[in-house]
Amino acid sequence: MARQNNDALPSWSVRDARKRLSAVVEAARRGQPQLVTRRGAPVVAVIAAEDYASLRRLQQTAQPSFVDHLLAMPRDDERFVRSDADLRLPEA
Repeated sequence: MARQNNDALPSWSVRDARKRLSAVVEAARRGQPQLVTRRGAPVVAVIAAEDYASLRRLQQTAQPSFVDHLLAMPRDDERFVRSDADLRLPEA
């Protein structure tokens, strides 16, 4: 039997979710995420595949790629000149 938790998501124990998997899946498919708990602690959320795809797209667009990160770095267009003093080892 689904219980309401503080987040207003229906929650199921693993045992109840296993017994009533069809009901859990159908509710999630209708747009009502279902929380599955083990010993009272949340372990997974069951959501519609369409909602999951939307979340993945959002996550991927929110994070810049490594290439974007490199291109965003400031450029130093000054010519770098190394002097011989930079190459000498410190005297002991």
